[in-house]
Amino acid sequence: MSIKTIIIAGITLLSIYGSYSFRKADNIESLNSNGIRFFKGTLEEALIEAKKQDKLLFIDVYASWCIPCKQLKETTFKDEKVGSYFNANFINVTVDAETKEGKKFVEKYAVFGYPTLLIIDARGNLIARNVGIQSANRLISFGKENLQ
Repeated sequence: MSIKTIIIAGITLLSIYGSYSFRKADNIESLNSNGIRFFKGTLEEALIEAKKQDKLLFIDVYASWCIPCKQLKETTFKDEKVGSYFNANFINVTVDAETKEGKKFVEKYAVFGYPTLLIIDARGNLIARNVGIQSANRLISFGKENLQ
């Protein structure tokens, strides 16, 4: 066998192993996630989905540098009771306030602090706002108070 053949075989094996590892990690993460499941897609797509399912949107507006935002994601959003309630009753969305789209969103909904948690209807009308980190029970109460 030539050196070239050995190198190509090695690269091929590493590629196969690497793709298997990433796929396996994704499956484990999704199986162990009992918290809030956030919509993957644009805000416009989330609004369409909310209309289809006749649900409100729960929106977490965050910034990457925000410590309370990180705490909220690592604790309250991972809580099983919170996930069960919000996944059943809302289309859940995250908005990064530092992106181009996020900056437009922040301006439209007058977001001045992080994290800001919003509930909006499928037409984009603001129903409720809550600013700051929330315990699991407080977040569920916020959702229940504003569910139409």
